[in-house]
Amino acid sequence: MDFTTGGRLEVRITPDDVGKRVSVRLMTEDRKPGATFTDVVGVLTSWTEGTLSITRRTGEPVRIAESSLVAGKVVPAAPARRRGPAASAPELDRVAARAWPPVTSEPLGEWTLRASGGFTRRANSVLPLGDPGMGLDAALRRVTEWYAARELPAYMQVSTGAEATQELLAAELESRGWIREVSSRMEIAALAPIGDLDADTSAVTLSGRLDDAWLTRYQRSSGEPSPEARTVLSGGPSVWFATIAAEGGGAPAAIGRCVVDGRWAGFTAVEVAPERRRQGLAKAVMTALARKALDEGASAAYLQVETDNGGAHALYEGMGFTVHHSYHHWRASGQDPR
Repeated sequence: MDFTTGGRLEVRITPDDVGKRVSVRLMTEDRKPGATFTDVVGVLTSWTEGTLSITRRTGEPVRIAESSLVAGKVVPAAPARRRGPAASAPELDRVAARAWPPVTSEPLGEWTLRASGGFTRRANSVLPLGDPGMGLDAALRRVTEWYAARELPAYMQVSTGAEATQELLAAELESRGWIREVSSRMEIAALAPIGDLDADTSAVTLSGRLDDAWLTRYQRSSGEPSPEARTVLSGGPSVWFATIAAEGGGAPAAIGRCVVDGRWAGFTAVEVAPERRRQGLAKAVMTALARKALDEGASAAYLQVETDNGGAHALYEGMGFTVHHSYHHWRASGQDPR
């Protein structure tokens, strides 16, 4: 990474660059012979009282003493991924929201407040894409009041790591005591290669209707699924459910869900019975759903997976998925999570 002009290291950023993507080099030890350097790349979210805060693409904030800087510069927005379809983070976040629609929603300026009786954070959080139409503190008061009226904790879903994501909002939430609870990755891929996978789909049944058998395998349906869960799962522009029946009856061996929305096919709820894992069932479910989505005119795929789900990351990477950006759920302080 080149920081030099005429052979000299230079700090070419100032507090006026807050909100821009920067690359900095800092000394990790005291300024003495043998000291080592490290580089940090991300969005500069604050520079006050001699301390910089930079948010990496993963959403991790890094605080740096100004005195440790030896070089720094503004750099272009994160480049588009070489594999997979082109898309902006707001486009993907909106598409994913339509594929997981809340039971109740209400606009707050360009933000969307979503509630679904507590079924998943995605369907019970604010999607803050744009301007709320008022100052941030007033908007956050409205948010907490709206969720309190529904006996729900207040959550915000905030994206990081791509052009037009919300690192500055994340920093503002942190400064107000909000708590980052769960981080996930938005991953994308071309759809046709998934449909072309060499997978035995003969046992996969597809249906446009959510049924009780499918729900018996769905991990979030412990006990009787709530009406809100059924509403969210059934919602979306064109919804398809995949099932591989278990031998001898009982809960299905594998399930999956896909929502087709224009060029996008969104995969969710791909689950396999523990005793049937590593037998190609998830691959078969994904392939069958991809072929149905291709028939409906989709050409691009996306999915959302929690950052710490290593097994899922390995599976999806093998199918051609790459990370587009990350998103995080922030909870208002002093409220019990669900």
